[in-house]
Amino acid sequence: MKFAVTLASASIGVLCASSVAAAIDPLVIKGSKWFNSKTGDQFFFKGVAYQPRTGLKSDNPDPLADTTGCKRDVAVFKDLGINAIRVYEVDYTNSHDECMKLLEDAGIYVLLDMPSPKYSINRAEPYWDHDLMSHWQAKVDAFAEYPNLVAWIAGNEVANDVDTTPAAAFVKAAIRDMKAYLKTKKLSTPVGYADNDDPKIRMNLINYFNCGDDDTRADFYGINTYRWCGDKTDFKTSGYEDITKNMTDYTIPSLLTEYGCNLVRPRTFTEVKSLYGADMVSTFSGGIMY
Repeated sequence: MKFAVTLASASIGVLCASSVAAAIDPLVIKGSKWFNSKTGDQFFFKGVAYQPRTGLKSDNPDPLADTTGCKRDVAVFKDLGINAIRVYEVDYTNSHDECMKLLEDAGIYVLLDMPSPKYSINRAEPYWDHDLMSHWQAKVDAFAEYPNLVAWIAGNEVANDVDTTPAAAFVKAAIRDMKAYLKTKKLSTPVGYADNDDPKIRMNLINYFNCGDDDTRADFYGINTYRWCGDKTDFKTSGYEDITKNMTDYTIPSLLTEYGCNLVRPRTFTEVKSLYGADMVSTFSGGIMY
């Protein structure tokens, strides 16, 4: 994904401008919602996916170690008024102090994926072992002290069709083990999963990742969806209405971990009004624009 800020400025910026604070407050989950632990206000993610490739020469692209890029882009984030970014790939051997501090000072939380392309659960031949877990643990250790690291994502569209649903069991085992590891570090950072909104399997996954006790189930559930395309689509015809109905009685927080559509240009993001308006605001905790 290439980061482009102009696509969002007309829509999300207006909605978010008042939500960015000078300092970062811890967030907590209560039931199916996120809250600011200091103010008690409900929290909504108003974010963008952030994984720029241009200018990063490493085999493991790490935008949070690119100080020049961070200074450039955080200034734009502040203009947009976002309060969160989702980052997919980092190198835990790098220093992320400066970028994370820039984001913290801008009032921006970070959702970070635990897997990387090299160290992830393979949907075709899934396994979860100590070697794989050790790399995830090293990433947790590298980001443990940052107050704006708000959540971990343990899998992104790992089970993406009927044939790959067995891989979900390995992701859930990873969630269990990583939550246990976080607890040994006296950390309570939530760990969740992001699905691909496949109508054939989505309800099974939604229920599966929310079953079991607090030690084994996901702390939150994310949906990656690209159904709302252009001004001629609306809440009902896009399928967003069905997605919302599926999550209405969900007992852990849900958010759109990716949303947007590039099939219709220019991208007007009319779904923002539904996501942060009466259609969805009582069900979802916002989302991450992709």
